[in-house]
Amino acid sequence: MAKNKRAAETATPPKHRDEAEAYLERIGSIQREIQLNKTVLAEAVARVTADIEASSAKLAEENDRLFRGLQLWAEANRHALTDGGKTKTVRLNNGSIAWRLAPPSVQIKGEKAVLAYLMEKKGKEFLRTKVEINREAMLANAEEASKIPGVTIKSAGESFVIEPVGQKEMAA
Repeated sequence: MAKNKRAAETATPPKHRDEAEAYLERIGSIQREIQLNKTVLAEAVARVTADIEASSAKLAEENDRLFRGLQLWAEANRHALTDGGKTKTVRLNNGSIAWRLAPPSVQIKGEKAVLAYLMEKKGKEFLRTKVEINREAMLANAEEASKIPGVTIKSAGESFVIEPVGQKEMAA
């Protein structure tokens, strides 16, 4: 059975301060080049997206027009197409058309007023109570919270940060 070995370290530390300065300068150059590449990519994607959206808009418009025309024809001929309402699906050579009932839904106007009414008139079966752990309160009182079985308060940890001149910080 093979053991999971960590890849060999390929980084070479600088030998002195001047070399560290050169590393930092190169890191800044690399980060600027990466950002430039991302900008070029974003601009290319934006151009392609605009072209595709324009051609898709024309197709969607034609699709909507044809769909509505077929719907008008089907509604006008519904009795004959469904054999007097015996079927809801009509098969044609290139597909099918159908009439489907949408599932019921609940619409509420003035949610606060409806909620107050339900609480006042004992409509509790239409109310939902959600109980959840308050993690912010646990962080605020970490010493007490850590005594609870199953709760561990962890440190956010430490990260090494490099900040070349003119760049946002880069954490490793």
